[in-house]
Amino acid sequence: MKIAKNIKLRPKPLHYSSKYRRHTPIQQRGATLLEMLVGLVIGLLVVAVAAGALMVSRGVSGTVSDVSGIQQQGAHIIRILASQLRQAGSLYLNPNPSSVAASATDALSAVVFEIKAKSKDDKGNSFDQSNTLIGGADTLTTGFRRYQDNVFFSSKSGSNTDFQARNCLGAPGNESTDERVESIFTFSEDNLRCAGNSSNAQPIAQNVAEFQVAYLVQTVASGTGSSIQRVKAADMPTENTDPKWRQVQGVEICFVLYGNELIDLKDLPKATRSYTQCDGQSKDLTELSGTRKSRIHLLFRNTFQLRSQGLL
Repeated sequence: MKIAKNIKLRPKPLHYSSKYRRHTPIQQRGATLLEMLVGLVIGLLVVAVAAGALMVSRGVSGTVSDVSGIQQQGAHIIRILASQLRQAGSLYLNPNPSSVAASATDALSAVVFEIKAKSKDDKGNSFDQSNTLIGGADTLTTGFRRYQDNVFFSSKSGSNTDFQARNCLGAPGNESTDERVESIFTFSEDNLRCAGNSSNAQPIAQNVAEFQVAYLVQTVASGTGSSIQRVKAADMPTENTDPKWRQVQGVEICFVLYGNELIDLKDLPKATRSYTQCDGQSKDLTELSGTRKSRIHLLFRNTFQLRSQGLL
């Protein structure tokens, strides 16, 4: 058998035999220093942006919380002052004074106003209706008659009378013999304090920047009738027995509260970083000192009519 000479046998591929297989070494390549620096810079930028957003969110949240707290405290002060001023000078309505025991619980009996109330057993602080208000530029004292109200309970629950009237501190209690409910408001060291009925002064509000009192006094002039004028506390008599105090028909209270959150105001125009004081003047927040500097300030003003002192 003849084999064609022009036919050549192909050599067997190397991969068919491990004897002829070439082993290429695996090359490992890490990150270069430049790549590491680029990654580090990008990571730091992301962290910086996130931290900036967090700080902005924290500042806005703190400011909103600060304003909310100031408004709540302002409403609390107004509520306490209103509860005392609207009762100032009020007296006990005595049903049928000729026979108190017989008709003390009869709502349809004729009534009279007591003009003076003595304390029990002639002890304590007696109260004359003329002694209703007294105060200065940053102080205010109110008083009204305390008496027992008929409160009807079950026979097993104890007494059927209770002293409903309370001063700004919730006193006097039922065992007190003082028939005058007295509230003495004073402003000092950024605190609004109250005392009364032999109790020590206690703070009822903090972070108070201003507290001012003015009075609405009714005057009667011949031929022109009556008019009500706003009178500063400094122009009122120093003695509460002066008849001018009986002409007071209302009390105007103005106070300013400030917050605890420090805010950045250096880049704001002066018109937007100022607040209005009780005297109507504008004050730059950055010019303040101590804990008030660069803090939110809110002004509150309200007028309370004395219900017990009607128009003349």
